[in-house]
Amino acid sequence: MVHLCNFAISTQQMNLSIAIPAMVNGTALPSPHNASAEGPPPGALDDGNETLTKFKPVAPVYDWSPEIQGVLLSSLNYGSFLASVPSGYVAGIVSARHLVGTALFVFSVLSLLIPLAADAGVALLIVLRVVQGVAQVMIQTSQYLIWVKWAPPLERNQLITISISGLMLGSLTVLLAGGFLSETLGWPYVFYVFGGIGCACSCLWFPLVHDDPEHHPFISTGEKDYIVGSLAQQDCAPDRSLPIKAMVKSLPLWSILLSQFSEHWYLYIMMAYLPTYLNSVLQVDLKDSGFLSALLLAVAFVCIILGGLLADFLLSREVLTLIVVRKLFTAIGVLFPSVLSVLLPWVSFSLGITMAFLVLSFATSSLCQAGALVNFMDIAPRYTSFLKGLSLVFAQLSGVIAPTVSGFFISQDSEFGWRNIFLLSAAVDISGLVFYLVFGQAEVQDWAKEQTLTRM
Repeated sequence: MVHLCNFAISTQQMNLSIAIPAMVNGTALPSPHNASAEGPPPGALDDGNETLTKFKPVAPVYDWSPEIQGVLLSSLNYGSFLASVPSGYVAGIVSARHLVGTALFVFSVLSLLIPLAADAGVALLIVLRVVQGVAQVMIQTSQYLIWVKWAPPLERNQLITISISGLMLGSLTVLLAGGFLSETLGWPYVFYVFGGIGCACSCLWFPLVHDDPEHHPFISTGEKDYIVGSLAQQDCAPDRSLPIKAMVKSLPLWSILLSQFSEHWYLYIMMAYLPTYLNSVLQVDLKDSGFLSALLLAVAFVCIILGGLLADFLLSREVLTLIVVRKLFTAIGVLFPSVLSVLLPWVSFSLGITMAFLVLSFATSSLCQAGALVNFMDIAPRYTSFLKGLSLVFAQLSGVIAPTVSGFFISQDSEFGWRNIFLLSAAVDISGLVFYLVFGQAEVQDWAKEQTLTRM
């Protein structure tokens, strides 16, 4: 269910990006159904054309400037950024089951209302997307509390990566199906279809998901005893107070947060500029670049799951300790994409070699999901949701800075701009990796234990 929940929020997170070319007259496709919401003028079509046209979807278009479009596309991130830390704190003291289910339902209902909000005015649409951002970050922070109480230590990596893979699958689905829905049924159906899927998932969530095994009505006694027994030594009781001073002084925590920033730097560059790179440097047309981007998401989807399975295999067979697994997977997930991305400008003469490098980059970078990106659950399980919210702040800061800096490089020098983008990305990534390798830990920190008395 967490996988389906992530799938639902991912499709709705991206649906505006997919639909906005058809929503805006300056970027709409030159087809009758994108031309106007009012239909053709009287007498403009003969009877034969009228018969054909009545099957064409007719949807409104809007006169939104590029600046307004940018605000609309980023408004979801405004809500997520502002609510990351507060939602993480609230998730630690409120039922994760109710918080995730309610937030998913609100997020999905608001997606269904986007076509109406767009008609009412751009200001209302921006407010709606900001509220969606708040709901989205509540889901992202709260879901990890479920794994704290449900995932046995030797199965935690695979369960988390399977759930996280829903984000990749959702992005892949909306990338492939969103344009088709927009062209055949009209852009409002991009929101209706994926918003409806989200509402269906939220309806399934409440009867099927519970906060812990003890209160689940359908779980077998053997499975319940196994989960409870495996987590018996874990201190995950919620705590309303936060050891802020101890957190600020914690180098292991800082190593995780800086890893979140540095590893998402590469991710956000790929998300924002990969189609542009394929189109401008490799001369791939936009349709094919969309297909190739979807291929890379499919690779990431598969490799995230395989990475979690491999991590748990190494732990269950006692081949490696937990901290070695975290650091090894992080190192592979950073070094390989960094080196391969730096080499991209030198292989731009060949689409095949470039795609091979990108496939390897996406495949290896997905290993970070079983590395530093989930390490916060190891060092402070009782503060999981708060630390996840805090890590999202660093990830979103990277999402703001990386595309902005990349755009500046491209505007200054189109020939060497891409080389500078990939060099800077590698420098940021490797700097974060070095700090994590030196200071990263996997043991529960003293400040995260129940007997800690120092509070602020």
